[in-house]
Amino acid sequence: MIKENLIKILDEIPPNVKLIAISKTKSVKEILEAYYQGQRLFGENKIQEMNEKYNLLPKDIKWHMVGHVQSNKIKYMAPYVDMIHGIDSFKSLAIINKEGGKNNRIIKCLLQLKISRESTKFGLTFKQIEEIIKSDEYQNLTHVKVCGIMAMASFTNNIKVIKNEFDSTNDLFEKIKKTNTDFNVLSMGMSNDYKLAINCGSNMVRIGSLIFGSRNY
Repeated sequence: MIKENLIKILDEIPPNVKLIAISKTKSVKEILEAYYQGQRLFGENKIQEMNEKYNLLPKDIKWHMVGHVQSNKIKYMAPYVDMIHGIDSFKSLAIINKEGGKNNRIIKCLLQLKISRESTKFGLTFKQIEEIIKSDEYQNLTHVKVCGIMAMASFTNNIKVIKNEFDSTNDLFEKIKKTNTDFNVLSMGMSNDYKLAINCGSNMVRIGSLIFGSRNY
């Protein structure tokens, strides 16, 4: 079913939208099934699990860390991670920059905007994101590049609430994009709301269960 699910989703999303297949808890065999259909972008939320899969799977896969980042574990993924989502502090950016320097690479990141009122969700405010991007401290980082924003909508069936959250995120993204040429990624939308997110401006979606099926946590 992975093949059929993936083909269906790829047919539904515009060509300018990147699909991150969220493969957390899924086996190497399942990931390879998606890989053989041409999927190359995969997302994990635990560094140890991602490291294990990185060592076992083809090296043209681009790995995205989509979970909350623990600063003391950044060094383990710094040699290969393609993009780190969910950055919610300048401290994390500084550590990523340090580890990027050790590995002679520039590591791409997304700042996480907190648009939901749920206490379980991390993120920065609109003001904090603007302050980081404009700060001299950020401008002096040479091995990390903030490419845009990621956001997770409230867990609700109220479409109006979700749309308002996505629209406000897109507004901030477009505002920063006008003065920052690095800003080109707006990552919003998951299995339950990716179509709405795309309609609200998202150009990167994170989809797991619709591709791989439900997870055993």
